Amino acid sequence: MSDVIRVVVVDDEQLAREELCYQLELLGDIEVIAQAADGVDALATVDKHSPDLVFLDVQMPGLNGFEVARRLLEVDDPPAVVFVTAFDRHAIEAFDVNALDYLLKPVEASRLDQTLQRARKRLAQERSSSGPVNDQLEKIVKMMADRQIRREQVAIKVGERFVLVQADEIIFASLADESINIVTGQVTGLSNYRTLDDLQARLDPEVFWRVHRSHLVNINKIKEIVPWFSRNYILRMKDVKGTEIPVSRSQTKRLREYLKL
Repeated sequence: MSDVIRVVVVDDEQLAREELCYQLELLGDIEVIAQAADGVDALATVDKHSPDLVFLDVQMPGLNGFEVARRLLEVDDPPAVVFVTAFDRHAIEAFDVNALDYLLKPVEASRLDQTLQRARKRLAQERSSSGPVNDQLEKIVKMMADRQIRREQVAIKVGERFVLVQADEIIFASLADESINIVTGQVTGLSNYRTLDDLQARLDPEVFWRVHRSHLVNINKIKEIVPWFSRNYILRMKDVKGTEIPVSRSQTKRLREYLKL
């Protein structure tokens, strides 16, 4: 069997795919044999090409990276998987020992090289044994599935009707005049939850942060971080208005650690 590693790159963002493919193609023993733009396309592409290694984006519409990896475990000869994401630095640290690897966007060349060294060792082990080594992938899929954005629907009252939105569509929720206002990319309306604590309990605490006593934000929907007084910050969100949300002093430290500010 050839020592060349046959790779599929999966990401719903074309620029991110192209950049990673470019970095991989600079390496002599890597062949990018295909790309995929979403989870369904990824499964079909892997079935068609049988790659050795898949670089798999975590946040994708439809089937996300965890769901794709879970389905890949069911095939006869699953490829090794490297998760790639722009978010959750803490997950990288927590799951590093359980995954082939977990890369943060933008992918650094030195970090990518480290990943490929691991891939070469893993593939050499598989090729010298009777079958694929799945135990590590099974562990990370199970563990990460518990941390991904919950897919529950949340009801938002818009006028006289209720609109159901997926939790990960929420950009932020704010308390105003004893009402909770929820903003998504498409609609803005009121929540039936009485408190932000009640709403937050329905959402993934790793993604939805209570950055201020009156504001709950989706950290994946932050557009800009603006320095403010006394080393504090204001978050400019990805809604149409570019709403600015203050960060409390207690949450500023967490934000700095998370984003390495």
